[in-house]
Amino acid sequence: MDWLRGSLARWEVFLLFVLVATFACGAQVSQYFLRSSNISIALAGMTPAAIVALPMTLIIVTGEIDISVGSIVGLCATSMAVCLEHGLPVGGAIFSGILVGMLAGFINGIIVAYGALPSLVVTIGTLALYRGVAQIILQERGVSGFPEWYQNIGFGTIDGTPIPWSSIIFVLFFTGFAVFLHRTHWGRALYAIGNNREATRFSGINVKRTILCLFVASGAMSSLAAIVLTAYLASARSDTAIGLELPVITAVVLGGVNIFGGSGTMAGVLIALLVLAFVQNALGLAGVTPEGQQIVTGAVLIVTLIVFGASEIIRKPRATLWRARAPGPARD
Repeated sequence: MDWLRGSLARWEVFLLFVLVATFACGAQVSQYFLRSSNISIALAGMTPAAIVALPMTLIIVTGEIDISVGSIVGLCATSMAVCLEHGLPVGGAIFSGILVGMLAGFINGIIVAYGALPSLVVTIGTLALYRGVAQIILQERGVSGFPEWYQNIGFGTIDGTPIPWSSIIFVLFFTGFAVFLHRTHWGRALYAIGNNREATRFSGINVKRTILCLFVASGAMSSLAAIVLTAYLASARSDTAIGLELPVITAVVLGGVNIFGGSGTMAGVLIALLVLAFVQNALGLAGVTPEGQQIVTGAVLIVTLIVFGASEIIRKPRATLWRARAPGPARD
């Protein structure tokens, strides 16, 4: 029975129960909730945030954070819009968006890793900086007229199924990130950085370069989210993805990743993303406004932080007591 109690104690198992409860409540809220078309809409709508949550998981595992992801998505969308306005093909616009995203992530990473500044403060600053640059460039206008194949990336489904193409893109990248984090020595190094940065550095791991690469990856994945989101909206604007950082960080923390670094799993983040997607969908079907949905998302984040904080307070005294009771070395 010990193995059963240990399994039920895992946060991921608890989240699975929450996901089942979400489906049960959603079915009571609306008769349309369990329809395949509605599930497809919920998944497609959450995909941009889910894509950004992948590198965010790695960053938070190391004890850092990136608040600027929503603004990077908006800046990438602006870059794509400007390219399309000047007659570049969609492929060229996509390439420019990826370059802009990687550059924005590189700037974040250089300042955090080599400037030795707190990532929270740095990315709050670049959040305002990148969004301001996007609004200056594109102002209030939006660019549309994307080809049909491009729009299908955002809300199109695989022929004969309700599965969105964007979800397939997410699953492919999720698999790659999960293998990287849990099955490679580079992934283990990220946990080591989050647990004890100085000890990791003395073990021969280049901590600064690792942090820089994570922020560049965050910028690159934000550009991918911009591609999916502009396709979903069939429009590129400077205000694209405002507030995206809230559901991204909420999903990562709700998924069991320690906000201070050192622990967490990609599986937990995946389940948390599904919980948030269907909670927001159920609230929408119930007539709750987007502002109300944001309140719920923020409340979930705060409650999760309180729960994890309380668990740390409980766990540390127990660990101290265990060390105190452990037999020490024999003394003369």
